[in-house]
Amino acid sequence: MTTLAAGFTMGRVTTPRRPRVRPLVDAQAPAATGGHTPVLLDEVMALLRPRPGEICLDGTLGEGGYTQRLITHVLPGGRVLALDRDPAAIRRARDRFADAGPALWCVRGSFADVERYAEPLGLRFDVAVLDLGISSLQLDDPERGFSLRRDGPLDMRFDPTAGGITAAALVNTLAPDDLRHLLHIDGGEPFAGMIARAIVRRRALAPITRTVELAELCAAAIPRARWPRHIHPATRTFLALRIAVNDELGELTRGLDALIRLLRPGGRVGVVSFHSLEDIAVKRLLTRLSTTCTCPPSQPVCTCAHRATLSLLNRRAVMPGAAERLRNPRARSARLRAAVRLPDSEPRPA
Repeated sequence: MTTLAAGFTMGRVTTPRRPRVRPLVDAQAPAATGGHTPVLLDEVMALLRPRPGEICLDGTLGEGGYTQRLITHVLPGGRVLALDRDPAAIRRARDRFADAGPALWCVRGSFADVERYAEPLGLRFDVAVLDLGISSLQLDDPERGFSLRRDGPLDMRFDPTAGGITAAALVNTLAPDDLRHLLHIDGGEPFAGMIARAIVRRRALAPITRTVELAELCAAAIPRARWPRHIHPATRTFLALRIAVNDELGELTRGLDALIRLLRPGGRVGVVSFHSLEDIAVKRLLTRLSTTCTCPPSQPVCTCAHRATLSLLNRRAVMPGAAERLRNPRARSARLRAAVRLPDSEPRPA
């Protein structure tokens, strides 16, 4: 296995207007089997069909579930490029895939920068996979600051070594209206105003620095009778902060567009998302790139010169079956969308 190093630089966090996120299942609920369980793994492999000799991308290495399956399918002769911003994920992969040899390139970095890593190696991909969100091990480690049930520092950075803003910095410095907007738009929190006001009152006394402190504050701000039935009252607040800290939607848009440009003709791409803002972004991009004409329907003659570069492999998102949802409760909100690159097509920049 070849291990490379690449840093990640956080940009300024902004909160543009976006569609409200749909209610989520409890992403903080423990997985039934313990540890990390790849979601929709069999469905992804069935749609993307990796074969011996092909070059694959796992843009979100995590605990290596997709990477392991890809290596199994592409050998002999194939290779996998695996990316992750989390240095802990790279360290675990170095141990887990020590015997992979030249079949695996393991790179610390964001899939949004995939062209930076692929082009020096001359790579074009036959298969590309993105499994968005966070891994169970990240969620279960209180020191990472993602868990609202286990106390830890309010961090939430995927790569803590790269600097950048933390969730605590956002909570303690955002103007009240900006904080409310962030919770409402990125988290879909219907009580964003109440939570924002409670945060502002608390931080006037002392900075909010711990995860459980924030979780309890959110729960207290929402009337008990209006608590969501299936998720912790602070789930949407934590989701909104995590999205902002890691620029997740910006990374998704840049990265998906870049990796589609790197697909060979006939190359397949699959994306597993876990909340509606991600799913909407993926659906819109794949739909645009699979549409031949983008002119208004009322226009009789096409003048846009837009031509499809992809063909959708599934019109409706694939969702986990009942058995997988029972086995792994964190899979309940997963959505899979996939497409194939058309022959002799060159995707246009977004």
